[in-house]
Amino acid sequence: MEPSIGSGRKGLEELEAKALEIIKAHGDEGIYQHELWKTLGLDSREGSRLALRLLKKGLIRREPTVHKGRHTYKLYIAEQTRQPVSVDIKIGSVIEVPCFTCKNLERCHIGGFFDPTNCPILVNWLASKIARLKRSMSS
Repeated sequence: MEPSIGSGRKGLEELEAKALEIIKAHGDEGIYQHELWKTLGLDSREGSRLALRLLKKGLIRREPTVHKGRHTYKLYIAEQTRQPVSVDIKIGSVIEVPCFTCKNLERCHIGGFFDPTNCPILVNWLASKIARLKRSMSS
């Protein structure tokens, strides 16, 4: 199969399925992102887009690493242990999110120096929201 981004929805789904098989076959060791691209016969741009689609769908996790002196990512199959959560969002609570007033917002991204997954300001804000939610559920 010659992968092609322009091959339509079915082609993308087949390519994603093949990528998932390859990532799964590498188990706990994971696979370097560039190795996946080479295996699938993709260029770096198509490979990055594929990895980001799988990440966005929650099918893989992507960890930054250094390989032969270059920054890259290792890809792993995502653990499917989390249950979906439904949360009603009101504009008042969204306005309170500390990210909107953060001076590093434009430089903030997962895997970057400013990373929302380990931002102490965001973590503390979320913890207070969760505590308040738990208190309201128990009363």
